[in-house]
Amino acid sequence: MYVGIDVGTSLVKAAAFDAAGRQRAVAARRVGLALHGGIVEQDMEEVYAAVVAVLAELTARVPEPVELAGLTGQGDGVWLVDAEGRPVRPAASWMDGRAHALLGRWLADGTFEAVFRRTGSAMFPGCPGPLLAWLDRHEPASLDAAAAAVYCKDMVFRRLTGAPAATDVSDASMPFLDPRTRAYDDRVVELLGLAHRRGLLAPVSDPIATAGARGEGLPPGTRIANGPYDLPACALGAGVTEPGDGLLIVGTCLAALVATAGLDLDGEPAGLHISTDRPGHWLRAMPAMVGTAALDWVLGTTGVAHEEVDGLLAGTPPGAHGVRVLPYFAPSGERAPFVEPRLRAELTGVSLESTRGDLVRATCEGIGYAARHCLDAAGLTGSLAVCGGGTRSPAWTRLLADVLGRPLRVVEGEVGARGAVLAAAERYGVALDVAAWTEPTAVVEPDPDRAAYYTEGYAEHLARLGAARERAARAGSPAAPRPVPGAGATPPKVLRPERSTGC
Repeated sequence: MYVGIDVGTSLVKAAAFDAAGRQRAVAARRVGLALHGGIVEQDMEEVYAAVVAVLAELTARVPEPVELAGLTGQGDGVWLVDAEGRPVRPAASWMDGRAHALLGRWLADGTFEAVFRRTGSAMFPGCPGPLLAWLDRHEPASLDAAAAAVYCKDMVFRRLTGAPAATDVSDASMPFLDPRTRAYDDRVVELLGLAHRRGLLAPVSDPIATAGARGEGLPPGTRIANGPYDLPACALGAGVTEPGDGLLIVGTCLAALVATAGLDLDGEPAGLHISTDRPGHWLRAMPAMVGTAALDWVLGTTGVAHEEVDGLLAGTPPGAHGVRVLPYFAPSGERAPFVEPRLRAELTGVSLESTRGDLVRATCEGIGYAARHCLDAAGLTGSLAVCGGGTRSPAWTRLLADVLGRPLRVVEGEVGARGAVLAAAERYGVALDVAAWTEPTAVVEPDPDRAAYYTEGYAEHLARLGAARERAARAGSPAAPRPVPGAGATPPKVLRPERSTGC
């Protein structure tokens, strides 16, 4: 048995695979997000307990011994730990918006672009650079108490194995890594005003770190490899490694990835270049802030169950009777294929005659247009694979093929966990049939007439988006979120989704 662990934003999963890559079993636990005034945090102890629980459940259900385990998880955010790997404070999520005002100043004074020109990665409020700088200004005691600022999977790996704090080149790509040297760029650290906090950056293990399990959730001595994080792990699990080929992850975030053998540090500062385990190869990534989370919000607001989506899409024509959605619902704005912390979602064309089906279809179409924008910006020229919770809807997958105007290689199952196993196997020298492990389960072709209709719709979407960005820029930076209140204040809201569609 080969085990892949995927520590997602709202769902922690562990999947078991046999030697041929067939998925044998999955165990999952939901974890909460605490939201307050644009601040989004997670309880690290809850996350780690969920990892241990799903591993214990999985190994109890599948009797074969564990050959090795691979670990992946959500990227970005700040996970401050002490010398023992224990949390210093709640983790600041990649969805966090507290640093948007700081990022706005960096956009205005040139710091943002200067960092992109050195790293190929465009910062956003929930990435470690702005978050660490915000904490240094507003919560320095937390940084003083921390031994390392790691990423989600790094915290889990440290606790599962007892290995020293470390990260890998994929997580380190945002925002401090020089993609050419695969090492931290100290000039970037200085530009962000964090030179005095340089010691908090976890050492980069290249190739990914390995260690034996201590016995929590997995048998003692089980071989584990740490990384890459969920986006490149999904690319590995979907077989996206050749330059020009791409992957669209339709999850909580809408992530477009294209494999490349070249760096473009001179283009528009947007997206990121994710370093991979192959020097000289990167993933040009456009990870939009909101994917299925936008649809989840619309479903919750209108009282529509997930099980009703396919029927509503089938009963509503392309164009949704004139209803349009710009799906930028994240409290921290958008980060790809452009950066605009002040951008917010827009719903137009609604009348008393509009139906729930119109709202659902318009949201799905808006997310599809956002995906096309990201893939175009990332330089897609080859085949396109898709995965993620959104692809569990056959009707939405067909809609995406029409909006994108190209065939979709659908990769089902726990793709990130699969990629984590393949990365672990490569690190440990275990021979697996990668082609068999990454075989698509279906290919969905676009309908020519609908694809032509959506090509026109995409041009209209870009025009509406351009106008919305101009309005956001004129509005200026909104007030910064306040810190999470202390004792006696209203507690932050904790979200526990009924169904995770996270990546």
